[in-house]
Amino acid sequence: MHPAAHRAKAILAMDVLKAIVFPLDREGPRFVGIFAVIALALFFVWEGLGLLGLVLTVWCYYFFRDPVRIVPQGEGLVVSPADGKVSLIVPAVPPAELGLGDAPRTRVSVFMNVFNCHVNRVPCAGEVGAIVYTPGKFLNAELDKASEFNERNALALHLPGGQSLAVVQIAGLVARRIRCDARTGDRFGTGDRFGIIRFGSRLDVYLPEGVEPLVAVGQTAVAGETVIADLTGAQLPRAGLSK
Repeated sequence: MHPAAHRAKAILAMDVLKAIVFPLDREGPRFVGIFAVIALALFFVWEGLGLLGLVLTVWCYYFFRDPVRIVPQGEGLVVSPADGKVSLIVPAVPPAELGLGDAPRTRVSVFMNVFNCHVNRVPCAGEVGAIVYTPGKFLNAELDKASEFNERNALALHLPGGQSLAVVQIAGLVARRIRCDARTGDRFGTGDRFGIIRFGSRLDVYLPEGVEPLVAVGQTAVAGETVIADLTGAQLPRAGLSK
């Protein structure tokens, strides 16, 4: 075979490998290992159960994936903290425990289903001013009232220009653990990883006062890549149109 053909096949094989093999969040190997052991045991019970266990093991691996993201560069850009669907854009008061005042801000909610990547990323560069965990219920995370009643972990970010932004990890129907790796006083860059929720949940971003969103309800967002707002106001608010 011609050397060029060999190179083309090798490149294709690498592209396929990159499409199906992802780095994992640090919790991933443990859970994938548990699922794999259970799947192996099920094969001794009945092949059909073993195949089901194998499928669930692949899903577990996919759930804990932590792919590299290309974070857009530019002053004042706010990116999505999660993969998923923009489920709500409403005016709302930030969680009282963060001490960010009682003036309503635009809240952008991104809902993650069990097939989305669940690694959470910081929406905008800044310093963590407060972190408050609040126990609560496990309602459907797509519901507006989940912001108030569900278990949550809220962070206040102080931005370089003197503005503030809140990002809240919210548990859902299936989610039973919120992990936050941030600490008060930590400084993050836009798109940096700061935690994970398992399995299925929501992230709320409370934009600074007067900042309008650049996404629409129903839009698919990619953590660390989709720009949801521009603090400089250089980009005008835009609506979405289903097609």
